Amino acid sequence: MKEIGGYFGLELDRGMEFHKNAMPLNTGRNALEYILRANNYDKIYLPFFICEVVLEPIRKHQLEIEFYSINEQLEPIFDFNVIEDKSAFLYVNYFGLKNLFVQTLCKKCKNLIIDNSQSFFSKPEYKTDTFYSPRKFFGVPDGAYLYCNKKLNITLKIDQSWDRSSHLLKRLDINAEFGFDNFKNNELELVNLDIKQMSNLSKAILSSINYKKAIQRRTENYNFLDAALAKFNNLRLSNDDGIPMVYPFWTNDPNIKEKLRKRQIYTATYWENVKRWCTNESLEYQLTNEVVYLPIDQRYGKTEMENILKYI
Repeated sequence: MKEIGGYFGLELDRGMEFHKNAMPLNTGRNALEYILRANNYDKIYLPFFICEVVLEPIRKHQLEIEFYSINEQLEPIFDFNVIEDKSAFLYVNYFGLKNLFVQTLCKKCKNLIIDNSQSFFSKPEYKTDTFYSPRKFFGVPDGAYLYCNKKLNITLKIDQSWDRSSHLLKRLDINAEFGFDNFKNNELELVNLDIKQMSNLSKAILSSINYKKAIQRRTENYNFLDAALAKFNNLRLSNDDGIPMVYPFWTNDPNIKEKLRKRQIYTATYWENVKRWCTNESLEYQLTNEVVYLPIDQRYGKTEMENILKYI
């Protein structure tokens, strides 16, 4: 029975989750583990340009790994005929900008897994195993959404995330820098978690978000930056009706990221592990080392975008 009375807790407007038909789990890497176990795969093809945390469930279940390269359109350089029945092929919908390619890939690649951790608003393709990581888009301590054609015969406990939320509260109450150490520590707490259902806290937060506003803001901000920067951008990607995560800006000025940081404009790095895996001349190394990933999310509007352009 739910308690009645006593002290007040956080009051969040309970609406509808965006992925209301998905399986809500506790982390993206656990969503991937669920897919691998449900399909009993023994090998997986991964892009070099990917976050190292995806290796956690793969190593845990001792799958064979083979890496593939991508071209400047962020699409695989790969012979899909070599994929065998017990092998999976994972593709990242990079920055939410590769939706049309994902549709094409589904028609020619068997045992496909779509990593939509960078593309929260993309719909899953029919009968294609797909997972999402909402904390890349919203202020939640953890959580993932999974669409999987096969189900594991296991009972999942509900995770708890109250003790992984300090960075969210500190950023809201003080500022981002004050909570950054907590953010890093809480990221470490997500390592090697058992597969569980999404926590009640994360579900409550994700049920309270104005998704329509988020979609509109992200689209407007991306288009605003693109109108000003496209002619200077060495990475020539078109937004094929996706809702972007960031604006990737490949510039000839290697100091832009540091210049922005000094102005308290923080840009993520995707991903440091790539520089260990690839040679300096590789495209993947350059995407990690030279591209500046500009924030365009729903927290910001035209004023913030103008400030970014001013300092660039």
